[in-house]
Amino acid sequence: QLVESGGGLVQPGGSLRLSCAASGFSLDYYAVGWFRQAPGKEREGVSCIESTGLSTNYAESVKGRFTASRDNTKNTFYLQMNDLKRDDTAVYYCAADPLPCTGWGSRGRIADFSAWGQGTQVTVSS
Repeated sequence: QLVESGGGLVQPGGSLRLSCAASGFSLDYYAVGWFRQAPGKEREGVSCIESTGLSTNYAESVKGRFTASRDNTKNTFYLQMNDLKRDDTAVYYCAADPLPCTGWGSRGRIADFSAWGQGTQVTVSS
């Protein structure tokens, strides 16, 4: 089970930090990802970190603004979001899968992630 926290309402240019805590299994051998879905749009990949933590992938739209990280000692991973824009408004989901991040942004790979958080709303508005 994955439990998310940290969403909310923020003004453009502001920051939020999302957390995703795993229970019932160890994240040590899992790739972990962040995804988001805006109203009327498909779920899209935001970031994916390999199980080793040695490689982190980002969507072009968030590069330089978002930072994903993981702390296996706490069985938790994070998404630090800075310089938020109105287009970042969406429900954000965390996910984990024993397979690597390869293809993480594709519709098929997204659907293959085996564990999902409940989703948390991020709203960027003045």
